[in-house]
Amino acid sequence: MKTKEIVKRAGKFSKPFRISDGSQFRLKDIDPDETLEFDSEDKPRSKEMLALGIEALAELQDMLYAQDTWAVLLIFQAMDAAGKDGTIKHVMSGINPQGCQVVSFKAPSAQELDHDYLWRCAVSLPERGRIGIFNRSYYEETLAVRVHPEFLERQRLPSDVVTKDIWQDRFRDIRRFERYLTRNGIVVRKFFLHVSRKEQKKRFLERLENPDKNWKFSASDIKEREHWDDYMQAYEDMIRNTATKHAPWYVVPADNKWFTRLVVAAAIVKTLGSLGLKYPEVGPEKLRALAAAKKTLLAEK
Repeated sequence: MKTKEIVKRAGKFSKPFRISDGSQFRLKDIDPDETLEFDSEDKPRSKEMLALGIEALAELQDMLYAQDTWAVLLIFQAMDAAGKDGTIKHVMSGINPQGCQVVSFKAPSAQELDHDYLWRCAVSLPERGRIGIFNRSYYEETLAVRVHPEFLERQRLPSDVVTKDIWQDRFRDIRRFERYLTRNGIVVRKFFLHVSRKEQKKRFLERLENPDKNWKFSASDIKEREHWDDYMQAYEDMIRNTATKHAPWYVVPADNKWFTRLVVAAAIVKTLGSLGLKYPEVGPEKLRALAAAKKTLLAEK
């Protein structure tokens, strides 16, 4: 199947989960267990589709790198155990590492706290021709920091800026920041992997019961789970206020990992396919140089 056809199909497949106007968005409208027309017996077909998507993604990324004009920023946000790491690993498995970079943002360091909250992400933005992946991002400033007011206190902000409107102020700043990135050739796409509380519990238990997965579990995971409702409200508000046409959110059902990966791959393929990517054209002077190089090589004994 040609890449153009894959891009076309990818757009239709990912469209139900794309939010470019969040004014009417409700998190409850997206079922974490949604699989569209697929069922458990369709997993082989889904794997075949994912393989096609990864192949197309590799071709498009190669042109993105060669053209060296656009940069693409992919932001992943989710509750613990929603599958961010696995999704990034599987979907980007065919990408040339030379043209891709992944940055995982943990709790901010002392140095990072001495800067504005966008600083640590801004210095990690992808270069032209590259795909940058943020595993968590500046959106934590409207999520974890909102759910845990003590995190905000550690930022030592002037009291004048910590008002009742601080979250709306941050939403406004983020919208403008992403608009700025777009105007500078950095395409922004954001993914919220929407896992259910029930499925998260199941995955936590798997980590606890499987010695090979014990390392993935942290006592803080349980503490954060206690704030589930607060997080859901924060996520809904975040998406509602920062989903825009130029930097849309994809709210991806995450209870079935195979389906999550399929939707994310489709959205990325669609995004790259919309950029009009192509390999740079070689001019007359370059063609003459290539011909001379070929002649030299053929003349060798």
